Amino acid sequence: MTVKSELLEVNGPVSSGSTALDYILAGGFAAKRIHLIEGAPGAGKTTLGLEFLLEGRAKNEPCLYITLSESKEELTHVAESHGWSLEGIEIFELVPPELSLDQEREQSIVYASDLELGETVQLVKDEVERVAPARVVFDSLSEIRLLAQGALRFRRQVLALKHFFAQHGCTVLFLDDLTETIDDLSLHSLAHGVVRLEQIAQLYGAERRRLRVHKMRGRRFHGGYHDYVIRTGGLDIFPRLVASDHPNRGNEWKEALSGVPALDELVGGSLDYGTSTLIIGPSGTGKSTLGLRYAYEAMEAGEKALIVSFDETEAIFQRRASGLGMDTGRFLDSGQFTFRQVDPAELSPGELTGIVREHVEELGITVVVLDSLSGYQQAMPEEQFLLLQMHEILTYLNQQNVLTFLILTQSGMVGNMSNPLDLTYLSDNVLLLRYFEVDGQIRRAVSVIKKRTGRHEPTIREFTISDSGIHVGPALRGFRGVLTGVPVYEGEKPTIDAEAV
Repeated sequence: MTVKSELLEVNGPVSSGSTALDYILAGGFAAKRIHLIEGAPGAGKTTLGLEFLLEGRAKNEPCLYITLSESKEELTHVAESHGWSLEGIEIFELVPPELSLDQEREQSIVYASDLELGETVQLVKDEVERVAPARVVFDSLSEIRLLAQGALRFRRQVLALKHFFAQHGCTVLFLDDLTETIDDLSLHSLAHGVVRLEQIAQLYGAERRRLRVHKMRGRRFHGGYHDYVIRTGGLDIFPRLVASDHPNRGNEWKEALSGVPALDELVGGSLDYGTSTLIIGPSGTGKSTLGLRYAYEAMEAGEKALIVSFDETEAIFQRRASGLGMDTGRFLDSGQFTFRQVDPAELSPGELTGIVREHVEELGITVVVLDSLSGYQQAMPEEQFLLLQMHEILTYLNQQNVLTFLILTQSGMVGNMSNPLDLTYLSDNVLLLRYFEVDGQIRRAVSVIKKRTGRHEPTIREFTISDSGIHVGPALRGFRGVLTGVPVYEGEKPTIDAEAV
């Protein structure tokens, strides 16, 4: 077989078969070196290894899977569950007879339980010399550790395998299921690179999986934890977002209008693309409707919008939008609008970032609404890390010249209200919604607390919602304490907008 030129260069890179993992590894695995892939059972080590070999097969590289812990039938079943065929990949199995339920298996299988460590390793070497593979997955080191029956002998055997594979020009993934309760750091010292896969059980909701590159010699890999999920087709990895790795799309300033002249006056004429706007207030004041109003007007102007909803189903959203005179269905059909309903109990923080990046970079989305962060907070309860992640997301979206809206619900309805998160310092603009009372009626008020890119009105205006959409009235005069949620009227009786009653 013809071996691609990427394997001829010492230290690689050799593609892992995953674009996301290649990005994390700064190109891929190192050619002609051994790498340790460690993780508890169920973390996805076998799937990662198969992806690595399938990538090699696609490049006409001879590939070998050496298994001491699973049978060929089990590996074939794993591959079929992902829609893969292992045809063209050599599989050499050393499986104890008690692990097989098939009494008519071929007699060429060698039983590792009947062999000494040296004999087992020699059989592996013989198979490598026969196949002459460019890529090897060795599954798993745990079996070698048990046969060695001692740390010193185990280390010497792994070191011997390392030199053997290097002499034969193999790029190798050693899989280890961490049967030892204490991390074997001596094993880390032998490997050129170490990737750990982790599976974390939550008190409620789906388990979370994440990976971390512990080392990769000679590479500026992307450190930290990267979330991933196992889906049909392999590992879906979401690299940790680092805004500085993504250059500015452009500095062109575009105005974002709401379609409500009085609201545009309140915000100083318009909002700007490349900025983030926090819409904050108690439940029911119209925060989601206000964000939708800007997204709808942008779509009317030919832009593409994404709404990520943590609290609302798509059916309820469409019914609410239609009741406000905004037919978002036609934009769904044209591809200008995407509505993504997500479950905080099932979503990892990295997956949210992946959703946003996918729509911005691949679909050309220019307006993003996250509704609401109160729901997302349940997916990432550690507030300090949520703030750091939101900082990266907002910086990234601003650099991509995206108009972003963050919806945040305050605790309480009137009187003293608290914020579950303080995102005001991260946001370029802050719109505040409040309830107030007039003659036994509950009214709404809107004001602009902050705008980084220009002026805005210092007034508090009445904000109403009707079948025809939203309306912003004149400045409220004669009131004191509207922003506190307990207003006091000290002037003349205000004029009530008949349309809003």
